[in-house]
Amino acid sequence: MSDAPEEKLSYRLISGPDNREFCERISTALAEGYVLHGSPAAAFNGTSVIVAQAVVLPAAIASADAAVATAVDDLEAANEDLEFDGEGHA
Repeated sequence: MSDAPEEKLSYRLISGPDNREFCERISTALAEGYVLHGSPAAAFNGTSVIVAQAVVLPAAIASADAAVATAVDDLEAANEDLEFDGEGHA
């Protein structure tokens, strides 16, 4: 059995009944360094309101942003190699 601490997930979706416990779970995630990602969602299951909130670690956002920037740079470089004769369809 390993005593190494469990690595934090980059992304978590926290869901449950709209109550104090749910809010405490979100507050704990924020205290652990997560940030809110997107708007919360709410649904009624016929008995109670169920809510969900995505949270992510800031490093995950930075990593995703860097990957997108690299992909855009690669696409721009590839497009520079293409010849365009000024004709085509929009």
